[in-house]
Amino acid sequence: MDFPLPPLDASADDALALPAHGTTVTAADLQTRLLQAIDGDGPVEVDASQVESVGQAVLQLLIAARTEAERIGKSFTILNPSTAFTDRVNRCQLAAAVGIDTGDLL
Repeated sequence: MDFPLPPLDASADDALALPAHGTTVTAADLQTRLLQAIDGDGPVEVDASQVESVGQAVLQLLIAARTEAERIGKSFTILNPSTAFTDRVNRCQLAAAVGIDTGDLL
């Protein structure tokens, strides 16, 4: 069963919206969309406000996308991370790698 990512939402400043459940199944589509965002004009913005769960594949893609965006001089921002997203990132000790400030000292 395929779970496509929600479309880009123009009202959210063209931020790429993460799906509620970021799994390996959604990772291929996310990879394509992150590459398009990196290759496009402007900053890379990822809306994580609707995330209820996020798996390893999605976290790896976000880290790789942030690394690549910064390598070419683009800003990479995670917008409005949900509590579930922030909790998962903190448990994996990946806040700095993903690029969010959780306020936690780990």
